[in-house]
Amino acid sequence: MFRYSRNFQFGGQVNLFQMLKRFIIGKPLHNQDIVREKLPKWKALAIFSSDALSSVAYGPEMVIAMLTVPGFVAYGYVAPVSLAILLLLGLVTISYVQVAKANPGGGGSYSVGKKNLGEIPSLIAAAALLIDYSLTVAVSISSGTDAIISALPVLIPHRVGIDLFVLFGILMLINLRGIRESSTAFVFPTYGFILGIFFLLGTGLYHALTGAAPVIPSSSLEAHFNWAVLFLALKAFSNGCSSMTGIEAISNGVPMFKEPGYRNAQVTTYCMSVLLGTMFLGITFLNMHFHLLQQENVTMLSQLAEGVFGRGWLYYYIQVLTMLILYLAANTAYNGLPPLLSLLARDGYMPRYLAARGDRLVFSNGIVFLSVISALLIIGYNGNTEHLISLYAVGVFLSFTIAQSGMVVHWRREGTAGWKGRALLNGVGASITGIVVLVIMVTKFTAGAWLILLAIPLQIYIFKRIHCHYQDMREQLVLPQEILESHQVPVRQGKHWVIVPVAGVNRVVANTLGYAKRLSPHVVALYVATDDVAYEKVQGRWERWNPGVELKAIKSNYRTILKPLLQYIDEIEQISQPEDFITVLIPEFETKKWWHRLLHNQTGFILRTLLIMNKRVAVTVVPYHLEK
Repeated sequence: MFRYSRNFQFGGQVNLFQMLKRFIIGKPLHNQDIVREKLPKWKALAIFSSDALSSVAYGPEMVIAMLTVPGFVAYGYVAPVSLAILLLLGLVTISYVQVAKANPGGGGSYSVGKKNLGEIPSLIAAAALLIDYSLTVAVSISSGTDAIISALPVLIPHRVGIDLFVLFGILMLINLRGIRESSTAFVFPTYGFILGIFFLLGTGLYHALTGAAPVIPSSSLEAHFNWAVLFLALKAFSNGCSSMTGIEAISNGVPMFKEPGYRNAQVTTYCMSVLLGTMFLGITFLNMHFHLLQQENVTMLSQLAEGVFGRGWLYYYIQVLTMLILYLAANTAYNGLPPLLSLLARDGYMPRYLAARGDRLVFSNGIVFLSVISALLIIGYNGNTEHLISLYAVGVFLSFTIAQSGMVVHWRREGTAGWKGRALLNGVGASITGIVVLVIMVTKFTAGAWLILLAIPLQIYIFKRIHCHYQDMREQLVLPQEILESHQVPVRQGKHWVIVPVAGVNRVVANTLGYAKRLSPHVVALYVATDDVAYEKVQGRWERWNPGVELKAIKSNYRTILKPLLQYIDEIEQISQPEDFITVLIPEFETKKWWHRLLHNQTGFILRTLLIMNKRVAVTVVPYHLEK
C-alpha cells in the first residue's frame, strides 16, 4: 500500500515556476500543520476586526456628509443618528455571539439559514455576503488610498494604480502565504491604529473640556425638522451603518480560532464591538466639537488629526496608520469569504476547486477569486469611495436579518432553558435589521442600491445552475447497482481504432507508432499536406520506411490542418459501431527549455482541446523529450 510521507515530492526537479512560487508563497505545509495555523484571540482580533475598526475612518464622516447638504440645516441630527447606530451595533453583536456558538463549524448567516430556514434564504445570505465581502475589499483599499492622498495630493492621478498594487501586490500575496503569516504581518498596524486613535481621542477630549470654546458649539446643534431632513437623517443612518460591516466575519471564521473555538470567537466579538463603539462615539463627538465639514480630497479624520495635533509627526502617524488599517480591513474579507466559498463549493453551489486548500493550508482559489472581483469593482468605480459605499451595507444587513431570523427558529427547535428570551432578542434584532435593509434600499436606491436588487437574484440563479450541473454530473457518473454487485469492470467487445496525426517521418512519430501498435492492430497514420511537394515527399519517405502502419495522406488546398483532421475523425465515427473505441494519439516533442516552446506552433494543443470538447474519442498525448 502506498503511504504518504511528509518529505515526499512528485518529480525529482523543481522547475523555475515552482521555485518562484515557493519564494513568493512559501514552502508547502503538511495537513498536520493546520493546528499551528489556528489563531489566539489577540491575533484573531487583529485579523477579523480590521474591517470594523477601520470603518471609523469613514463611517462618522458619511453621517455628517449626508446631514450637511447645502440648503439644509441638519447638523444637530448627527448625535441622534450616531447613537441609533451604536444601539444597533450592540444588538447585532449579541446576535452574532449566539451565531458563533450555534455554528462552531463557521459559515455564519449562510449556515444558520441552511440549517433553519431552507435553501433559498441561505443562498440569499451567501449572495449578500459575497457582495459585501467584495465591496469590503474595494471600499477598504480605496479609503486607504484616500487617507494617504489627503496627506500627499500629488498622488491623486495614480489612485486606481495604487489600489490595484495594494490589492494584488500586497494583500493577495500575504494571504496566499497562510493564516499565521498574514496575522503576524497585520497585528502591529492594527494595534498601532487602535493606540493612535485612542491617543487622538484622549488629547482631543482634553482640549475640548479645558479649552475656551464650547464643548459642543451651537452650530453643531442646529436642527430644523421637515420631511426632507428626515430623509437626509435616514440616509445618514444608512451610510453610518457601513461601520458595522465586518461584525459577522468572526462567525464565518470560527474554525480558525484555537480551541475552544466558539468561546474564543465570542470573546473576540465582544472586544471588537467595544473598541468600535468607543472609537465611533469619540470621533463623532470631536467632529461635532470642531464642527468639521466634508472637504474634497481631505478626509474628516485627517482634519480632526490636524486640528488636535497640527501638522506634526503625530498627524502623519495617524494618517499612515489609517491608511494601513484601511488597507488591512480588506483582510477581514480574505478571512471571511474564502471559507464561505469552500462551504458553498462543498454543498455544490460554487465550483468544487474553491473547497480545496492550497500549499499553505488556505483556500488559495477563493483568495484569487475575491481579488479579481474586487479589482473589477475598483476599476469600474475608478476607486471612488463614496460611490462604492452607496452599494455597501445592503448585503451585510440582509445577512444580519437572515442570521437572526434563523436563530429564532434554532432556539425554538432547541427548546432549552431560556430559549424564549434568546428567541425574542433575535426576533427583535431581525425586525430592526430588516427595517434597516428597507431604509438603505429606499435612501440609496438611485445611488446604486438597485444594483444589489439585481445582483442577488442573479447570483442565486448562478448558484442553482451550478448545483444542477453537479447533480446532473452525479447522475451520469454513478455506477449502476448491478455493476457494483457484479464486482467486475464492464468491457466493450468492439474494435479499437487508433489514429495518429503525423507531421512527417521522424523519431517523435516512430515513438508514437510504437505505443499505438501496443494498443491495437487497427492503427492509421494521418497526414495533412498543405502543398503537392510535401504530399509527395512524405508519401515517398513513408513507403521507404514501411513501419507496418497505413498512411492516410490528405491534401489541404486551403492550407488548414485541423479541419481535414477533424473531418477524417468524423468519418471514422460514422463507420464505427457503438461498442467501438476511437483513440487519437498526438505525437508531441517536449523542449528542454521553456522558451523553446515559443518557437514552435501549438497544433497539438489546439487539436487536443478541440477533440476533448467536441468529439466522443479518447485523446492521448505521447511525449518525446528533447535532450538539448
